[in-house]
Amino acid sequence: MAQRDYYEILGVSKGDDEATIKKAYRKTALKYHPDRNPDDKSAEDKFKEAAEAYEVLSDPDKRARYDRFGHAGVSGNGGFSGGSMTMEDIMSQFGDMFGGSPFDTFFGGSSRGGARRGQRGSNLRIKVALTLDEISKGTTKKIKVKKQVKCDTCAGSGAKDKGSVSTCGTCGGSGYVRQVKSTFLGQMQTTTACPNCGGQGQVVTAKCTTCKGAGTNYSQETIEIEIPAGVEEGMQLSMRGYGNAGKNGGPAGDLLINIEEKPHESLKRDGANVIYDLYLNFADAALGTSVEVPTIDGKVKIKIPAGTQSGKILRLKQKGLPVVQSYQKGDQLIHVAVWTPKKLDAEEKKLLEKLRDMPNLKPQPGKSDKGFFEKMKDYFNS
Repeated sequence: MAQRDYYEILGVSKGDDEATIKKAYRKTALKYHPDRNPDDKSAEDKFKEAAEAYEVLSDPDKRARYDRFGHAGVSGNGGFSGGSMTMEDIMSQFGDMFGGSPFDTFFGGSSRGGARRGQRGSNLRIKVALTLDEISKGTTKKIKVKKQVKCDTCAGSGAKDKGSVSTCGTCGGSGYVRQVKSTFLGQMQTTTACPNCGGQGQVVTAKCTTCKGAGTNYSQETIEIEIPAGVEEGMQLSMRGYGNAGKNGGPAGDLLINIEEKPHESLKRDGANVIYDLYLNFADAALGTSVEVPTIDGKVKIKIPAGTQSGKILRLKQKGLPVVQSYQKGDQLIHVAVWTPKKLDAEEKKLLEKLRDMPNLKPQPGKSDKGFFEKMKDYFNS
């Protein structure tokens, strides 16, 4: 199923600024928030959809890639993100933009208190260099990544055991404290993270001996990355949940994959098209010939028509690269150049000087080439 346009989801335009997009997201998220629409799966899906759209459009880099490549620039195949945000992800990433505990200001308190809240892990960024052949067909890469992983001993809680975690006495387990302040507009209530537990709702009385209470350890992990066919230099893909592990059982960050292209020995890329520079000598260009040229799929033989001029472009249909997440495919363009030798031996130089000095062998624009080639034939047969 095709993904909806992110701008359409939030009801904004491409030219709208960050403040307008944030306001539109707040409005949409409040409309479809699960606390307002209990047991409504459709509303929950729209809530997640809005969060996914805001995640991209609120980030200048992601927004630029989305404007250029569409969904392909910020998502991909297989394990790549796209429609997979959980409620925990959303609350962790965007809850603070509503002030205090997620949506407390609007819904009179969170019904999700009492549990120790985890902190989302940070994102990781890596580069993957691909050949044109890998880009053409798509590929799977196994990459070793050093990152923070969840502590096996405490399962990411940071506590020595279950008995080493107790409810915070300051916030009563909610993770937030409310203050009432008097202003010229009257009394106003504000909600902030509990200073004692840092918004966790619970405190650790005895730390895990393995991770020293961090909940994570530094380790190396081999990750299998599926690269879709047709990706481009500068495109960024993301794998949700493959970044650094979160703290206190929080969700992991994302793995961001920046695409680089390895240069090909004879082919150049121009979007979905592939360029090949073919050099011909004068005789082959004038008389016509058959030559082999490289393509991404191997060598093919092509016919060079007689009288081919330098600068002529020949086209091989469907011999280019696929357009990412599309059935379209580019062509291979063959740029013909008539080769002029830079160095000549004595015999070659003497021969060319004789040809140059013969009046009847000089090309005459606008006139037939018949006499020119007949004279050349007579000369070489004499």
